Amino acid sequence: MKLAEALLLRSDQQKKLASLKQRINANVLVQDGDEPSEDPNELIKQVFALTQESNQLIYRIHLTNAQAKLEDGKVLLSLLSLRDSYAEQHKILIDAIANTHREPDRYSSREIKWKKVIPVSSLQKQADDISAKLRDLNVKIQATNWQIDLID
Repeated sequence: MKLAEALLLRSDQQKKLASLKQRINANVLVQDGDEPSEDPNELIKQVFALTQESNQLIYRIHLTNAQAKLEDGKVLLSLLSLRDSYAEQHKILIDAIANTHREPDRYSSREIKWKKVIPVSSLQKQADDISAKLRDLNVKIQATNWQIDLID
């Protein structure tokens, strides 16, 4: 199995786990005299089995990421770490830009005035540059994921 296939399988497992959790919560409490539409104990068994299966897959994915080498000799995990770093930087910049906008709440000239203390245009340029780097990095990671076999 390719790493990309394992990642798709993990995504499917996470969605199924979320669905099972919702179904459990929807069936643990019923009105007196009613029956739950599904047995929550059976659903819990399914969640535990799927969690164990998912954990084994995640372990194999992490092991593969840590050992897979790219054409330039770098380890795939280094790209994933760089992607996380770019994503965090992008989020910080976008949040800072978003917080420079405040609805005017002044009713008279004596009330508090707000002024921006950061250059929004240069921050937006930085955010756009990081976003472009993220896109390029994601393309490289995804292409690599389809070339690497998952470690057993």
